[in-house]
Amino acid sequence: MYTNRTHTRGVTLVELVVFIVIISVALVGILKVLEITNRGSADPLIRKQALAIAESLLLEIQQQSFTYCDPNDANASTATSIAACAATAQDPNPAGTGNIAGPFPNTESRYSNTNPFDNVADYGGFTMPSAECAGICHAGDATPLAGLNNYSASVSITRAGGAFALANDAALKINVTVTGPGNTEVSIAGYRVRYAPNS
Repeated sequence: MYTNRTHTRGVTLVELVVFIVIISVALVGILKVLEITNRGSADPLIRKQALAIAESLLLEIQQQSFTYCDPNDANASTATSIAACAATAQDPNPAGTGNIAGPFPNTESRYSNTNPFDNVADYGGFTMPSAECAGICHAGDATPLAGLNNYSASVSITRAGGAFALANDAALKINVTVTGPGNTEVSIAGYRVRYAPNS
């Protein structure tokens, strides 16, 4: 008995078309995932830079003196209230509400080497860039830092003693907001509590 067996080798046209369609769909899916990943990969760097600027500025502010009087005042180290200041109180309106608008005195500048910000409340309403600094600058230097020209920073300071069961002006809440490219915005907050008249 003789049987005629036909062995086919290769693929049919239908199989080839189905294979091309499946590969095309898979490739489109992979490219879409890569596009989304690539688009999002630049954002963390911008956000990290904005966060670094905000943290640096907040730390700078928190390390300033928090005295009743301006640190340059003759009575700054001994005053136990703003009434004891010889000239300038760090917060002329301790019972006030809302944001504190510094600096005190208003001749101080973050960028000055002779009359710099020297108290927490001096930073109330502070912004970068400004007329003194055309970008993000170091304290004591009005030269903008390279590569940060698309970032801006602002500071608001409010009296927050009530949050700690203290006098209204015995604690300050510091809010720092930094904006960057692509509508990136980072806001952080910290507190500075007066724990001694000359702290």
